Amino acid sequence: MTTDVKFEEIKNKTYYPLLQPASRDFLQSLYTKYHFTFQEFRWLTEAARDLEMWGGDGIAQFWARIEEGVPRATASNDNRARKRDLLRLCREEFLKLQRAPKDYAAPVGGLTKPKRAPLRAMSEDSEKKIHGDCPVASPETVCCNLKTIDAVENCVFGCSYCTIQTFYGSEAVFDSKFREKLERIEIDPGRFYHFGTGQSSDSLVWGNRQGILDDLCGFARKHPNILLEFKTKSDQVRYFLENEVPENVVCSWSLNPQAVIENEEHFTAALEARLAAARKVADRGIAVAFHFHPIVYFEGWEADYRALAERVQSAFQPDEVLFISFGSVTFIKPVMQQIRKRGEPTKILQMELVPTAKGKLSYPAEIKVRQFRYMDEVFWPWKEKVFRYLCMESPEIWDAVWGGHYPDNETFEKDFGAKTMRKLSQTVKRFDI
Repeated sequence: MTTDVKFEEIKNKTYYPLLQPASRDFLQSLYTKYHFTFQEFRWLTEAARDLEMWGGDGIAQFWARIEEGVPRATASNDNRARKRDLLRLCREEFLKLQRAPKDYAAPVGGLTKPKRAPLRAMSEDSEKKIHGDCPVASPETVCCNLKTIDAVENCVFGCSYCTIQTFYGSEAVFDSKFREKLERIEIDPGRFYHFGTGQSSDSLVWGNRQGILDDLCGFARKHPNILLEFKTKSDQVRYFLENEVPENVVCSWSLNPQAVIENEEHFTAALEARLAAARKVADRGIAVAFHFHPIVYFEGWEADYRALAERVQSAFQPDEVLFISFGSVTFIKPVMQQIRKRGEPTKILQMELVPTAKGKLSYPAEIKVRQFRYMDEVFWPWKEKVFRYLCMESPEIWDAVWGGHYPDNETFEKDFGAKTMRKLSQTVKRFDI
């Protein structure tokens, strides 16, 4: 098989067809010179795709710097030896880029915002279940046993790291039997449940379209032993300002510094808009909560996250805040593949990816522990006043951050329920927490 034929055979099995023309031309010429194996060429196209998304030098400039670092003693006419040395250095230098904190100051003005993908809202009559367990729950992680309700499938936001856009297409689907299915959810009145509606879409961005907030608040009102959480990155809180809301409802906001919002959380509400919306909700006497998730490792993260945490503590009283959580950037491989297929400007994959529970990939433990400890320190004034937890993390991470962890997820769930529901003035003796 000739080199040309082999190249034509393998290129479409990599990210090569998705690369910019200059990157494709360069990699083809490089392939002709070095006769890469399929695995070698696939890695090069993946690195080239990442470099394009990160907004810095492309693969040609990156490779040129690597060539400058190859000693002349090994830069002989033996292309196999030279290829070996170049690939080794290429991987080493690429890993250095991944390990370095992201620089959101470059390029000047930030990354180019992608175009908003059109999303058509529709109603569907189906027999799909609308509730289940949190999909990231596992024996390998310390989990609060969150239950999920899929009020809508798909989201209008375009967060670079989000899993939602991996599973749904170009339609936002409302279930025409939503109220009926809510009524069929079996609830044991003798135990505590934590339900969240932010798994398959943002909880509040749709407002009360098709009556979903009416139905959900009715569900919470009917079952006072549940805590119903609306998790959002929006500022759409009009419904909660104009309607009577059950006491066992909490509106929670996912928060990040504005640098992360501008570069990675496309089309979401700005940080100040989120905090202003949370303030309005709290002023109505409705509980609020905050998720610092995902905490991103970037240049200046300490100062920006400290300022954000201090901003929250200055704007809210501890008795208004039901809980706060800390979490890290975590991927499953299909999400990473979709990010690279889209090819939108993002630095979210500029990180060292280390395997975690259930085949996921995240930051190395030392980075996560450093960031979680830092956030816990900044929230020290609230230590005994607001429930705090880590989301999707292993017992080892809990031990490193807080010196211990719950013995099992059921104990975590009960403690979470006891502390949050007491804060809501619920009659805790009515159910098992």
